[in-house]
Amino acid sequence: MRSRLSPLLFNPLLFTGAALALVAPAQAAEECMFDVPKGNLSAALPLLSRQAGVSISVADAELWKSRVRPVRGRMSVDAAIRRMLDGTQARAVRVSDTSWRIERRPVQRVARRSTSPPRATPPPRAQVPDHLVARPEDEIIVTASKADTPYSRFAGVATILDGGNLAFGGERGMDSILSRVATVSSTHLGSGRNKLFIRGIADSSFTGPTQATVGQYLGDIRLSYNAPDPDLRLYDVDAVEVLEGPQGTLYGAGSLGGIIRVVPKAPNPGVMELQAIAGASITQHGDPGGDIAAIANLPVGDDGHALRLVGYMLTDGGYINNPLRGQKDINRVHVRGGRATSRFDAGDAWTIDLGGVYQAIVSDDAQYADRDAPPLTRNSLVEQNAKARYGLGTIVIAKDWDGLHFQSSNAFIRHRLYERFDATGEQNASQVLDQYSATRMLVSESRLSRPFHAGLGWVVGASVIDNRTRQRREYGATVLRAPLTGVTNRITEFTGYGEATVELLPRLVATAGLRLSHARLGGSGEDVPFVIAMAGRAITAHRTETDLLPSASLLVSPFANLTLYARYQEGFRPGGLAIDSHFVRRFRNDQVRTWEAGVRFGERGTSPFDANISLSYSRWRDIQADFIDASGFPTTANIGNGRITSVSGALAWQPGPALSFELGAVYNHSRVDELSSLIAPIAMAAPARLGRIPNVASHAVRGAVHYVAPVGDEELRVGGWANYVGPSRLGIGPVLGEGQGDYVDTGLAMRLGNARRGLSLTLTNLFDARGNRFSLGTPFVEDGPGYATPLRPRTLRIAMDVAY
Repeated sequence: MRSRLSPLLFNPLLFTGAALALVAPAQAAEECMFDVPKGNLSAALPLLSRQAGVSISVADAELWKSRVRPVRGRMSVDAAIRRMLDGTQARAVRVSDTSWRIERRPVQRVARRSTSPPRATPPPRAQVPDHLVARPEDEIIVTASKADTPYSRFAGVATILDGGNLAFGGERGMDSILSRVATVSSTHLGSGRNKLFIRGIADSSFTGPTQATVGQYLGDIRLSYNAPDPDLRLYDVDAVEVLEGPQGTLYGAGSLGGIIRVVPKAPNPGVMELQAIAGASITQHGDPGGDIAAIANLPVGDDGHALRLVGYMLTDGGYINNPLRGQKDINRVHVRGGRATSRFDAGDAWTIDLGGVYQAIVSDDAQYADRDAPPLTRNSLVEQNAKARYGLGTIVIAKDWDGLHFQSSNAFIRHRLYERFDATGEQNASQVLDQYSATRMLVSESRLSRPFHAGLGWVVGASVIDNRTRQRREYGATVLRAPLTGVTNRITEFTGYGEATVELLPRLVATAGLRLSHARLGGSGEDVPFVIAMAGRAITAHRTETDLLPSASLLVSPFANLTLYARYQEGFRPGGLAIDSHFVRRFRNDQVRTWEAGVRFGERGTSPFDANISLSYSRWRDIQADFIDASGFPTTANIGNGRITSVSGALAWQPGPALSFELGAVYNHSRVDELSSLIAPIAMAAPARLGRIPNVASHAVRGAVHYVAPVGDEELRVGGWANYVGPSRLGIGPVLGEGQGDYVDTGLAMRLGNARRGLSLTLTNLFDARGNRFSLGTPFVEDGPGYATPLRPRTLRIAMDVAY
């Protein structure tokens, strides 16, 4: 019978393996044959220590209960320990040539652009030796590079937000990211209906048939193709990575401005976790709201399986009044959703993750106001409600071996959106436009990578995307409506790509990549008379597009704490069909080419200052954008060619371990300098309003301060921020030429507690500013003062969180 030693027999500060004193120093680097089954660390660690002939200490008695992976095959001791601890809360620190120490993994310092506040330093559990060797886990890793490239070797701007910091002050979905990154902006039409933009690459105000300019990912799964931001709530998230500039080589179509990648926490077979969060909010001039969420991590059996569950419900009180209908606080928003992931250990380092996401957003009415009315007031004859439902099912298969990583990510997505717009004119009774959008997408990507180490990292992969989006419209009275022309777009895209990063010299790193995409496009008009559909068969006929997207960069570190880089990257969106009066028209693919240069000073954690600045220049060909046609309805076309110059930077100062300051800013200069023949008549009507690319502020500034201090056995954490969003323009043409932006958003958050419990207080919009985040209320804009979307008035939230 196999005996199992109890963890209580081991000193929690030191475990000594067999034959330590006689082991030569070089043995730590030699390869050994290992055969260690999975199980608890208390059973697996003595086996691995004896087979390697090294000493391994454990600094935290709780870690003995951790479930660890099996280790089989010939490999170095270092590789064996890392493989065994993969997926646990423990890490190994090499103390000498023949000894290691296993300790609890600290919260990773993943902040870039100084986005993580300081944390109070807990008292050490054990004395730490002075002669620690490498600590690679402390390196900031850009996992969105698909080759786990260290930030010190990454040529570009990557903002990495810690998931715990995003949740600090209350879960606000995409607004949590917008308030922390100056270069990311949004249309503020409403939760689940917005379009996102990065670094001045913006197309239009509507959610039409054009693909998004920002790629959004949950882990390695694409969230949408040509649908709006689903605004998934960011509960139980490890980190959010924002890569600025085109990312066409690694991410393909729809990443013209960059990508936003949310990294959820993975199921952990080594520990059971339960967490609950509940909050209540009061909005000045509006209704109260509330939120509740629960998170659970459940090990399943003793074979390394685990289940992670997230569920939540939120309601945001309304604050817009409609005197014409005798209603107050009409724009309440309800959100409910959840996420589940099951991890199966299939043996031999294979893992299979089965996951699902569902979220529903219901907006009782629109959040815009009339410009010429009293504050927070809109006079509308109809209720402009909206509903968004998002569902995602995933299968992710992964394996690590011999320094390589294989991953196959597969998903099925359904995204449905219903919107009602007020189409009432001066000459008619109450009229509405109902718009129904339904997206169905299948996506599969498989890749093999060598995570960057020893001066080399690379990734090769292939993907298939099949997307179908149908948009239907109905127009008329609220009771009786007639169908209008709609459109269906279909695309099947096949892609192969590869990228490699090589350290040519100790301080010189080069990266190059190439992507080849082939797409088959099709579509049809919806609710179109048969005669018109037959006459336009050539427009809706199937066609193909092939795109080649190269990338290259060079990074050099001539001195300590100084990094310079230059980068070239491309991005594209395929063409499609857009509504054109009683039928549809084609629009062509568009392409962005970006040249970028940047410099970084300092290194977070090793120097009190951390700063970066980048300059980019982009040429945008055949810009796809929405505008109002001669019939007064939104449509899409290629409006011409443009150019964007963007300068962005960030500075952080941490004068002490408990206090830090942050400052970030961006300047965008954009022009449509070559107009298409379709847009030329509009330009004649309002030339001054056409030149700028819409919906991106010409400049924005963000500042924040964070403070952490111990209070007895608890920790007090305080954070404050202020964001200035400069002026921008709503859209293309005289009808959409309204100005917007030019406002300041502020907030203050506090939490008193520890890892097990806490009490939070958050106050947003400290000065109860109105502002104008978005000038579109309805696309049916008559001559008049127009619309404005105010900030949510001053709101106070009190919340409690507990964890077991």
